[in-house]
Amino acid sequence: MLSTHRKVTRVAGLLVVASFVFAACSSTGSSGSPAASTGGGGAASPAASGGGGSMDALIAAAKAEGGLNTIALPRDWCNYGQLIDGFTAKYGIPINGLNPGGGSKDELEAIKANKTNPGPQAPDVVDVGLSYGPQGVTEDLYQPYKVATWDSIPETAKEAAGMWYGDYYGVMSFEVNTKVVTNVPKDWADLLKPEYKNMVALAGDPTASNQATSAVWASAFSDGGGLDNAEPGLGFFKKLNDAKNFVPVIGNATTVASGETPIRLAWTYNALADKDSLKGNPPVEVVVPTTGRFGGMYVQAISKYAPHPNAAKLWMEYLYSDEGQNAWLKGYCVPIRHEDMVTKGTVDAEAEAKLGVTKGVVLPTLDQITKATDVIVKGWPTAVGVTVQ
Repeated sequence: MLSTHRKVTRVAGLLVVASFVFAACSSTGSSGSPAASTGGGGAASPAASGGGGSMDALIAAAKAEGGLNTIALPRDWCNYGQLIDGFTAKYGIPINGLNPGGGSKDELEAIKANKTNPGPQAPDVVDVGLSYGPQGVTEDLYQPYKVATWDSIPETAKEAAGMWYGDYYGVMSFEVNTKVVTNVPKDWADLLKPEYKNMVALAGDPTASNQATSAVWASAFSDGGGLDNAEPGLGFFKKLNDAKNFVPVIGNATTVASGETPIRLAWTYNALADKDSLKGNPPVEVVVPTTGRFGGMYVQAISKYAPHPNAAKLWMEYLYSDEGQNAWLKGYCVPIRHEDMVTKGTVDAEAEAKLGVTKGVVLPTLDQITKATDVIVKGWPTAVGVTVQ
């Protein structure tokens, strides 16, 4: 395995993420590739099972299902608004967006709760933090599917049978309303200063949201922690809460703008999207902290109990096409097929230029993520003792 402390640049980042994340994960299920189906079973990509004719059949089957249920996809997260609108415009399939403010845990719970209820509350697809990919396989919640561009997804960033596959990554950052915060914090330790009283918020519940859990873990680096030791992150947030700097509210663009949570800890792609949407009213600065520069990848999967299995497969084909990957890039997310598109010359150069450079990012292995998530989720109620909602 490559060193987990290897530094990555913006351009090489995704490939290195892939090298880290799958080394600790064994494949599950068969790697066989049955032809694209019209039922709920797993399938290889249309391309793998016969090319354009099969894709036409998939499109027809997806349209016949009449819809797609997504979950936990805010329109301003990673440019999902454009992706949702683009998919519906291209295929005429309406999307029912469930619980847009939900976290990765909520997504899996929604699959479990609707195993025998294939109605509008049953998600067809999920976009979850890396650790929730293997968890969903263990709990038998996913079905396999391999998109036409499967071979261009790094081997180390996908489950071999097609149960889940990496989609994009970002870096933990401070999203700061500079109208309220005149002295912008540059590192984690700065957040403990008295001048930031009642200012700092997470972007989710750290016992359920991958983004929030990652922020707690990233803060550990400033207090003796690291990729193999997330415990100091709980200590950091206890100090932050004791100093009355922590606001136990789930922060979003609205709370940042209003001043309720003028400092939000969020992935770079969410923070930069908020900055764009606010258009300088108020002005927002996005800071990647000096220490604890922490990267995180998300993954896609199709529910085993998807009420619209073909629409779900078609959605994956769309997301992993050059069009879909570039849409994520426009939302400041580095897509999993980034290296392939750079090589082929199909990457959106304008979107690429807006990403910026975040040097010194560290990226966890799947095993490290599993252990750290367990520490933070179990430890938060007692170590910090505050409910974020």
